[in-house]
Amino acid sequence: QVQLVETGGGMVQAGGSLRLSCAASGRLVSTYTMGWFRQAPGKEREFVGVIGMNNGTEHYGASVKGRFTIARDNANDTIFLQMNSLKPEDTAVYYCALDPTGSFRYPTYWGRGTQVTVSS
Repeated sequence: QVQLVETGGGMVQAGGSLRLSCAASGRLVSTYTMGWFRQAPGKEREFVGVIGMNNGTEHYGASVKGRFTIARDNANDTIFLQMNSLKPEDTAVYYCALDPTGSFRYPTYWGRGTQVTVSS
């Protein structure tokens, strides 16, 4: 089993920055991917970004590309989501996810989520 714990959510004004963290624990394999999804009220879940923990390859959703960056700390099985130039439409619950297979298409493990609120 794998557990994911997110920290770092909160409230910020438009144009500001926030950094989220997600720490994984449990039985991990070397080829897993970790990343983030988000879900705003009344909307479908949206892919934010993913990073390969063995090779550092990153991919981002179109709405956050160029503003959000994912970094990894392999020693601690932790990833960080640096969110810059935040917009009110970035307001959502952000969920950390982990896929042992590496594809991240249907992640197996999920965190509980952390709220990010961006005021205009």
